Amino acid sequence: MIGQPRRSGGIRWLPILLFGGYFLYYYFANQSEVPLTGRSQLVDITRDQEMALGFEAYQQLLQTERVVTQGQVPQQVRAIAIRLIEAVRKLDPKADPGFEWDVNVIESPQANAFAMPGGKIAVYTGILPITANVDGLAAVMGHEIAHAIARHGAERMAYQKLVQMGSMAAGMAISDMDPGTQRNVMAALGAGSKFGVLLPFSRDHESEADRMGLMFAAAACFDPTEAPRLWERMAAASQGSPPEFASTHPSHDTRIRQLNEWMPEALKIREQYCTAQR
Repeated sequence: MIGQPRRSGGIRWLPILLFGGYFLYYYFANQSEVPLTGRSQLVDITRDQEMALGFEAYQQLLQTERVVTQGQVPQQVRAIAIRLIEAVRKLDPKADPGFEWDVNVIESPQANAFAMPGGKIAVYTGILPITANVDGLAAVMGHEIAHAIARHGAERMAYQKLVQMGSMAAGMAISDMDPGTQRNVMAALGAGSKFGVLLPFSRDHESEADRMGLMFAAAACFDPTEAPRLWERMAAASQGSPPEFASTHPSHDTRIRQLNEWMPEALKIREQYCTAQR
């Protein structure tokens, strides 16, 4: 009986070197800058492509969810959105890339709101008891508008693409190892990319959106001091969260601390743009 050929167990370095070269080219060829914060980011799709993706997903959402079209709540939400988007343009005229902004209220018990690429925003009615007032709602919506302005969705797609390609390169590099070792190595790499790259990256996005949204709300003449109080209420309403290192979002305590650290800047912006209105 002829046995299976034994595998040498060595690492094939060519796939790693090829991926490393591609990574450097891809990373530096697709650099952009986040408005307001000035952070360099990796984005490999155009704004038109981003808007098309957001529009398609948004239309599917509106077809499957119960949209609130009448009453005070959608009117209030749209009025807040208008003020916040005007504030974006005040703070940085280049920040709004011409997105076709749209915001809708969804009837749902979920305490949630989100922005899709290209400026499509949804606010769930379940979050309204937690926002509690106009300033709290502006804090939530400013955060979501910040995600769209900062193109966080497009940036996540670019990094996920790199992680997938890196996993493929790693799989090729260890293809001479025995199957058990391959599984262990790929499991370790998967955990490393999740907890060491993707989750911290997502938390950084959330913190950046918190900061930008705070400044947008301040420039729109809402009370920025309501933002940390909002997260105090969010923490009280929460039924438990995973440890921060295992979460896509910073902990409530981290968000409250960061918002208070940024508050002097927000109050200065509010003083600059809103003195005449008081």
